[in-house]
Order: sequence, then C-alpha cells, then structure tokens
Amino acid sequence: MSEQEYGYDEEVATESREKLKKPPLYSVLLHNDDFTTMEFVVHVLQTIFQKSESDAVRVMLAVHLEGVGVAGVYTYEVAEMKREKVMSLARASEYPLLCTLEEELGASE
Repeated sequence: MSEQEYGYDEEVATESREKLKKPPLYSVLLHNDDFTTMEFVVHVLQTIFQKSESDAVRVMLAVHLEGVGVAGVYTYEVAEMKREKVMSLARASEYPLLCTLEEELGASE
C-alpha cells in the first residue's frame, strides 16, 4: 500500500506565529469628596481590591491629600467590574464616593 492510502499528507505543516498585542490596562481611580469617610475608603480598598491595611491607608491618603488615588490597574473587564462593586457598595452605605477608569498610556505596547 502507498503512503496516501494510510492518510499521510505530503504537505509540510508550517507554524504561523502571530504576535498578539497585550490588552490595554485601566487604572481604577477613587476620587475625594467631603462626605465619604477615610475608614470606608480603607474598607473598600481592602475588600474589593485586596489591599493590605498599610497599602489601603497609603492609597486612601493619596485620595484625601491629592484628590485622587489609584486603587489598582486591570484589564477593562476586571476594572469595570471593580468600579461597579465600589459604586454599589458606596450607594448601599450612602456615600457619594466616585470611582472612575482611566486607560493606562503605553500599556498596550
């Protein structure tokens, strides 16, 4: 029997390697206001962003002193999910805490 009868192909398979671009990353930002307590911001950072107490306090102080702080950097889907959790928790606790997303510059290169 010939090789073709056994299902052998004479063509050589070549691998095509495409270079995949990394997805863009987004910073999740917490904004300062006059009503949300520092303790609540620390709680949000520890529960939603899994920050240690010292890291949560550091970010909270950035929010308080500079007006905005970076809670974390994630792909869009994860960042949006965390933003929604923050906003939901803030509303449930009757705080006006604002949480936004900002695309990281140069992160997709």
